[in-house]
Formats: sequence, C-alpha cells, structure tokens
Amino acid sequence: MKLFDHKQWNFKKILKEIAIMALMVLVISNVLSYIRKPELAESQLPVINALQLNGEQFDSSASEGRPLLIHFWATWCPACRAEADNIERLSNYFNVITFAVKSGSDEEITQYMQKRRFHYRVINDRDGKWARLFSVEGYPTSFIYDSDGRVSSSEVGYTSTLGMALRMWWAN
Repeated sequence: MKLFDHKQWNFKKILKEIAIMALMVLVISNVLSYIRKPELAESQLPVINALQLNGEQFDSSASEGRPLLIHFWATWCPACRAEADNIERLSNYFNVITFAVKSGSDEEITQYMQKRRFHYRVINDRDGKWARLFSVEGYPTSFIYDSDGRVSSSEVGYTSTLGMALRMWWAN
C-alpha cells in the first residue's frame, strides 16, 4: 500500500485534512498568544502624550468614550509586516495608535510607511520606553482599551483584521 495512492486520496479527504490542520494552527496560535500576553501592572489606559510621525500630538485622554487599539510593531519584524495591512484597514474605521519600536529614525519609519502606502498613526518608540511601560516582550503586540479606558484584550503575534475588528466592536 502506497502512502500517496491517488485512489485513496480524493478532493474531499484533502479538504478535510487542510481544514483540520488550519484549525490546529488557529488553536495553537491562540494558546501561545494567551500564554505570551503581557501582564499589565494597571488595567487602566496610561497617560500617553507623545509626538506622532506626522507632527501631531497624541493624547490618550482624547480617546475617552471610545475604544482604542494600541499596537506595538517594528520594521524588522516579519509578523509585523504581515499584519500591517490589517492595522491599515482597522485604522480606517477605529481609533488606532501604533508604536514603531526600535525601528530607526523618524525619516526611516516615514519612508517605510510611504513605500507601503500605510497611513495609520505612528509614534516612534526609539528606545523602547513605551514598550517597556506596556510590558511588551514580543512583536507585534496589541492592546484594546474599551470606551471606559480599561484594557479589554491583548494579543501577541499576528491577528486577523476580522478578529481584531470584532474585539474592537466588543470593546465599544
């Protein structure tokens, strides 16, 4: 009996195997994300007052009354690059601020954003000060704060647009 006997493997069996594998990857990635999620000292949104790459000041108190997605990423991080399109889409509908951690100068990050046609708000976290405040140890890491400014969820690693959008909607 051959392992890849074409008579034993039909389209239905192959689809079933792919579905099982996808489900296993989804479950394992969610378990790993839960295990790796940062433990925040405080569940309340900290005061963030910092200059964005576009020259505008970001003040976390202006987010009161609506959910806020805080996303930590890096230009050198492969998972961050894969997730960047998701963050771009979410920023068109939700309140999103991102921190580019240890990713170079403002000019380098701006060029990175322009080359990829991203427009979401970015604060350059040159030395990782903000990442340390949020106990970020892996990238990408996202925090969703609800409309009362309390952490609703956190995620380490790649997250789908739909998954994050549903968590943002739930935080409302």
